[in-house]
Amino acid sequence: MKLYLDNCCFNRPFDDQSNFRIQLETEAKLRIQDDIRNGHHQLVWSYVLEYENSKNPYRERREQIDSWIKYAVVDLVSSAEIRQQAKMAMEIGLKQMDAFHLGCAIVAGCEVFLTTDKGISKRANLFSAIQIFDPIRFIQETTP
Repeated sequence: MKLYLDNCCFNRPFDDQSNFRIQLETEAKLRIQDDIRNGHHQLVWSYVLEYENSKNPYRERREQIDSWIKYAVVDLVSSAEIRQQAKMAMEIGLKQMDAFHLGCAIVAGCEVFLTTDKGISKRANLFSAIQIFDPIRFIQETTP
Protein backbone atom coordinates (compact mmCIF):
# COMPACT_ATOMS: atom_id res chain seq x y z
CA MET A 1 0.00 0.00 0.00
CA LYS A 2 1.28 3.45 -0.93
CA LEU A 3 1.29 5.81 2.09
CA TYR A 4 1.90 9.48 2.68
CA LEU A 5 2.70 10.55 6.25
CA ASP A 6 2.36 14.27 6.88
CA ASN A 7 4.78 16.22 9.02
CA CYS A 8 2.71 16.04 12.21
CA CYS A 9 2.62 12.27 11.83
CA PHE A 10 6.40 12.09 11.43
CA ASN A 11 6.79 14.30 14.51
CA ARG A 12 4.41 12.36 16.77
CA PRO A 13 7.16 10.42 18.61
CA PHE A 14 8.73 13.74 19.63
CA ASP A 15 5.50 15.06 21.20
CA ASP A 16 4.77 15.00 24.93
CA GLN A 17 3.98 11.36 25.64
CA SER A 18 2.09 12.01 28.88
CA ASN A 19 -1.21 11.91 26.95
CA PHE A 20 -2.41 8.34 26.40
CA ARG A 21 -3.77 9.09 22.90
CA ILE A 22 -0.40 10.51 21.85
CA GLN A 23 1.32 7.40 23.21
CA LEU A 24 -0.99 5.16 21.16
CA GLU A 25 -0.51 7.25 18.01
CA THR A 26 3.25 7.10 18.54
CA GLU A 27 3.24 3.31 18.88
CA ALA A 28 1.04 2.94 15.82
CA LYS A 29 3.21 5.31 13.80
CA LEU A 30 6.36 3.42 14.78
CA ARG A 31 4.68 0.15 13.72
CA ILE A 32 3.82 1.72 10.35
CA GLN A 33 7.42 2.82 9.95
CA ASP A 34 8.59 -0.72 10.66
CA ASP A 35 6.18 -1.98 8.02
CA ILE A 36 7.60 0.54 5.53
CA ARG A 37 11.16 -0.52 6.33
CA ASN A 38 10.16 -4.17 5.90
CA GLY A 39 8.57 -3.50 2.51
CA HIS A 40 4.95 -4.03 3.55
CA HIS A 41 4.01 -0.47 2.55
CA GLN A 42 5.48 2.09 0.17
CA LEU A 43 6.37 5.58 1.40
CA VAL A 44 5.81 8.71 -0.66
CA TRP A 45 8.00 11.73 0.05
CA SER A 46 7.56 15.31 -1.15
CA TYR A 47 9.08 18.74 -1.41
CA VAL A 48 6.38 19.86 1.06
CA LEU A 49 7.69 17.45 3.71
CA GLU A 50 11.22 18.67 3.10
CA TYR A 51 10.20 22.32 3.33
CA GLU A 52 8.11 21.93 6.48
CA ASN A 53 10.71 19.75 8.16
CA SER A 54 13.45 22.29 7.35
CA LYS A 55 11.58 24.74 9.61
CA ASN A 56 11.85 22.40 12.61
CA PRO A 57 14.08 24.15 15.17
CA TYR A 58 15.37 20.83 16.56
CA ARG A 59 18.29 19.54 14.49
CA GLU A 60 18.05 15.94 15.74
CA ARG A 61 14.35 15.72 14.89
CA ARG A 62 14.94 17.29 11.47
CA GLU A 63 17.69 14.81 10.68
CA GLN A 64 15.70 11.78 11.85
CA ILE A 65 12.72 12.77 9.74
CA ASP A 66 14.91 13.61 6.73
CA SER A 67 16.43 10.14 6.90
CA TRP A 68 13.09 8.65 5.82
CA ILE A 69 13.56 9.84 2.25
CA LYS A 70 15.73 6.76 1.63
CA TYR A 71 12.63 4.57 2.03
CA ALA A 72 10.51 6.59 -0.40
CA VAL A 73 9.43 5.05 -3.68
CA VAL A 74 8.41 8.52 -4.92
CA ASP A 75 9.88 11.96 -4.16
CA LEU A 76 7.50 14.57 -5.53
CA VAL A 77 8.49 18.00 -6.76
CA SER A 78 6.14 20.95 -7.18
CA SER A 79 3.68 20.72 -10.07
CA ALA A 80 0.55 22.42 -11.36
CA GLU A 81 -1.41 19.26 -10.55
CA ILE A 82 -0.33 19.36 -6.89
CA ARG A 83 -1.16 23.06 -6.69
CA GLN A 84 -4.62 22.39 -8.15
CA GLN A 85 -5.30 19.59 -5.66
CA ALA A 86 -4.10 21.83 -2.81
CA LYS A 87 -6.36 24.65 -3.97
CA MET A 88 -9.37 22.34 -3.88
CA ALA A 89 -8.41 21.13 -0.39
CA MET A 90 -8.08 24.71 0.86
CA GLU A 91 -11.55 25.47 -0.51
CA ILE A 92 -12.85 22.67 1.73
CA GLY A 93 -11.17 24.31 4.71
CA LEU A 94 -7.69 22.82 5.06
CA LYS A 95 -4.79 25.06 6.00
CA GLN A 96 -2.33 25.75 3.19
CA MET A 97 0.47 23.40 4.28
CA ASP A 98 -1.99 20.60 5.06
CA ALA A 99 -3.61 21.10 1.67
CA PHE A 100 -0.27 20.80 -0.12
CA HIS A 101 0.59 17.60 1.77
CA LEU A 102 -2.76 16.15 0.76
CA GLY A 103 -2.30 17.33 -2.82
CA CYS A 104 1.02 15.53 -3.00
CA ALA A 105 -0.50 12.31 -1.67
CA ILE A 106 -3.34 12.42 -4.17
CA VAL A 107 -1.09 13.18 -7.15
CA ALA A 108 1.28 10.35 -6.14
CA GLY A 109 -1.62 7.90 -6.15
CA CYS A 110 -1.44 7.09 -2.46
CA GLU A 111 -4.22 4.94 -1.08
CA VAL A 112 -3.80 6.42 2.41
CA PHE A 113 -2.85 9.78 3.89
CA LEU A 114 -1.72 9.46 7.52
CA THR A 115 -2.00 12.37 9.90
CA THR A 116 -2.40 13.15 13.58
CA ASP A 117 -3.91 16.56 12.72
CA LYS A 118 -7.50 16.76 14.00
CA GLY A 119 -8.40 19.50 11.50
CA ILE A 120 -7.59 17.20 8.60
CA SER A 121 -9.18 14.15 10.22
CA LYS A 122 -12.47 16.02 10.73
CA ARG A 123 -12.68 16.61 6.97
CA ALA A 124 -11.57 13.10 5.95
CA ASN A 125 -14.96 12.14 4.57
CA LEU A 126 -14.86 15.09 2.13
CA PHE A 127 -12.09 13.51 0.06
CA SER A 128 -13.03 10.63 -2.20
CA ALA A 129 -9.64 10.37 -3.92
CA ILE A 130 -7.83 9.11 -0.82
CA GLN A 131 -8.46 7.59 2.60
CA ILE A 132 -7.37 9.73 5.53
CA PHE A 133 -6.49 7.97 8.78
CA ASP A 134 -4.68 8.67 12.00
CA PRO A 135 -2.06 5.99 12.73
CA ILE A 136 -4.24 4.16 15.27
CA ARG A 137 -7.18 3.81 12.93
CA PHE A 138 -4.89 2.76 10.08
CA ILE A 139 -3.51 -0.10 12.18
CA GLN A 140 -7.02 -1.09 13.27
CA GLU A 141 -8.37 -1.07 9.71
CA THR A 142 -5.45 -2.79 7.98
CA THR A 143 -4.17 -5.34 10.46
CA PRO A 144 -5.79 -8.78 10.11
